[in-house]
Amino acid sequence: MWVNQRYRCGVCRRFECGFHPGFKIRGSDSSVAQYSSPNTRQRARVHQMKDKSMPAISITPEQVSDYIAKAGRDAWIVPDVPADTQRRKIQKVGVIGAGTMGGGISMNFATVGIPVLILEQKQEALDRGLGIVRGHYQRSADKGRFPQDEVEARMACLTGTLDMEDFADCDLIIEAVFEDMDLKKKIFSDLDRIMKPGAILATNTSALDINEIGSVTKRPEDVIGLHFFSPANVMKLLEIVRTDHTADDVIATCMDLARAINKIAVLVGVCPGFVGNRILFARQAQAQKLVAKGAMPWDVDAALNAFGFRMGPYQMSDLAGLDIGWKKGAKTANPIRDALCELDRRGQKTGAGYYDYDENRRPKPSEVTAKIIADITGVKPGSAPSQDDIIATCIHPMINEGLKILEEKKAQRASDIDIVWLNGYGWPSDKGGPMLYGDMVGADAVLDTMERLGAEDERFAPSETLKQLVRGGGRFIDVEPG
Repeated sequence: MWVNQRYRCGVCRRFECGFHPGFKIRGSDSSVAQYSSPNTRQRARVHQMKDKSMPAISITPEQVSDYIAKAGRDAWIVPDVPADTQRRKIQKVGVIGAGTMGGGISMNFATVGIPVLILEQKQEALDRGLGIVRGHYQRSADKGRFPQDEVEARMACLTGTLDMEDFADCDLIIEAVFEDMDLKKKIFSDLDRIMKPGAILATNTSALDINEIGSVTKRPEDVIGLHFFSPANVMKLLEIVRTDHTADDVIATCMDLARAINKIAVLVGVCPGFVGNRILFARQAQAQKLVAKGAMPWDVDAALNAFGFRMGPYQMSDLAGLDIGWKKGAKTANPIRDALCELDRRGQKTGAGYYDYDENRRPKPSEVTAKIIADITGVKPGSAPSQDDIIATCIHPMINEGLKILEEKKAQRASDIDIVWLNGYGWPSDKGGPMLYGDMVGADAVLDTMERLGAEDERFAPSETLKQLVRGGGRFIDVEPG
């Protein structure tokens, strides 16, 4: 079943991203992500549960770095697409939407000199979007990142239009409107009529079923997902989503194009949330369950901060805005959020959400939120799980979900999952990614957690692959798709 995507998409586009502060690129190959941080300059520290069980494998910082480098190289390899597949020429790109995502996506191409035609419905929105793009370039020039004349050169690659018919001569179209299936299908139906033969039709959806989107066209082989991460002009990760019908030359062309615009590409399959957001959904669901068991939002965030994430799930929700996908009077699956929004506590932008904020947006735990949680859950104060339990409850389901993704062949290899989370979601670099971290803590520990969580909610039942790893040994990073 495809979940309510408006809320999901809005959240992921605001906080799934953000560079890890130690991110570096080795040499000129942008596919190889290297990390250096205070944590990795010591021996890799693996979180150990209070039962003192040791991690399955002890891995040095150098081994973690080597693993990430190899994983970055491997991500570019698509085993079932011949290396000599002829590429399609991409000489002009069309982007639908001049908002935050559309403008950021357009900048990637303009920066490398590829002409972009941006479509909007109203001139005011188009002018505003192009103005924001110019502002980004101007600030970069003011900081000395490139000469002033480069601002004009890049802006010269961007043209606006209010007429979709103008896309007729584009080689690639990227749709970047909000997450609404009917709207996207209408757009792709129109593109199917307008676009020249051989043009690639791409959607920037963060979770919707691209097979369904492509089904309204007479050329499903030309349809693909290009999931940029916000801000799209900054974030390195690009999930390239192949459908059941995407042609080999479309895949090969998009992989090459990702490299040309300095992205780190990972090829994934169609499923709710693809790879990155699907795993994020699992973590978010457990974060909500923890609050229902007595943890405060700041307890959950503090635990994940201690694990190495710069922001926990409730910090991220406040940043994104609690009212994304919410309307006054709505009763959703998250009654705590509903109650907060009804009080106009909608996140940092309103000065209060899960946290209270001062004039400088510094957060502090909120008595209002604590009372709402107590009223809704009926859980007495002081019954919060330990920090160790919070970490296991949030992190181990991510590993389990990664195994399920591999079972369904929605990722090419286990290390691709780690590249997605390292480059798109701020996974702490010293822990290598969800799958490598699975090796660090061991399959037994992950299975224990998933059996406990699965008994409460069958969606979190242990994957068959996890059970096999416990029975027969082996490493998470060596699990093959299927």
